[in-house]
Amino acid sequence: MSVSATDRTAKSRPGALEVAWEITVDDAPVALSARKDFVAVAGAEGLVRVLDGAMGAEMGALELAGGALSVQLSPAAQQLAVTGPSGCALWRRADGRVVVREQGAWSASAAWADEGRVAVASGRTAVVLDADGGELWRTEPAKSTVTDLAWLRRGRRLAVAAYGAVHGHERHTPAPVVTYPYIGSHLALAVSPTEKWICSGNQDASIHIWRTRDGSELTMSGYREKVARLAFDDTGRWLAADGAPDVTVWDFGGQGPAGTAPRSLRRHAAVTALAWRPGDAGHLATGGRDGTVALWYATSGRPDSPLTPARSLDGEGSAVAGLAWAGPHLLVAAYRDGRLRAYRVPSRTEL
Repeated sequence: MSVSATDRTAKSRPGALEVAWEITVDDAPVALSARKDFVAVAGAEGLVRVLDGAMGAEMGALELAGGALSVQLSPAAQQLAVTGPSGCALWRRADGRVVVREQGAWSASAAWADEGRVAVASGRTAVVLDADGGELWRTEPAKSTVTDLAWLRRGRRLAVAAYGAVHGHERHTPAPVVTYPYIGSHLALAVSPTEKWICSGNQDASIHIWRTRDGSELTMSGYREKVARLAFDDTGRWLAADGAPDVTVWDFGGQGPAGTAPRSLRRHAAVTALAWRPGDAGHLATGGRDGTVALWYATSGRPDSPLTPARSLDGEGSAVAGLAWAGPHLLVAAYRDGRLRAYRVPSRTEL
């Protein structure tokens, strides 16, 4: 890893933000995670760097043979899980210990319940591990490969997405206790912070929604491309999604989005990343294949009225591989050419 800039200001241009730090890693980034004071970046070849969020200094590293698909820091940033085509690995902050688990099983994602438990996809099952890598329990096999995971009820229920359904499993219960069916391939899960809604982004260019209380369903269709990125803001009212040149933002207030139109955020020819700013201000960061990062007042305006970004940040051409907020005032962008750039963002009420 080489440091290319520290505590410098971006080139003067409209919408420029101060760059807190910038580094280059020796693997093309594919996933990014930020929690508390740490940032983790995973590369396509399986190299994972753990960085100090304030300065970008390397605090730890590990490698997952076979490459990486996702990286997730635990809620207090004391643990890290990295998953990939050949399995998963856990890293511990206290001493840098690495435990490799589930070797040979395709692992698309991981989700931390708390500092002591993480669920990882393992082929057609989901395996729940303790912080030492010991297996606590696993789900019975689904009909196809598990593609995404999410926790509900403060870590007491695990939602598991695979072709044809999202299954809910209670702790230590291999068979599902609830099933949310949808005939299609689920690519991403998003559970609202209120846990009122479960949403899946799908291969068939749709978003499917279930109300957890009664299992009632709703489908948002008409996207041009598969929906592979979904994220609720901290309030649980707003859902951002890709699947089109525009990012769509749906309003889940009241009875939900049925019969409504989304807000459209138009900047990128192809969306490659999105991340809500912590808090309730409705600020969203998005990234594109052209290397631009845009900052939005994403909940302003009216449905069906395209918004324009509050700021556009030029990433010098390389596609944005990931975006993550290291607290409310620092936005970290990873680019496919190996660069990581941390932008200082003004107060929560401003962009």
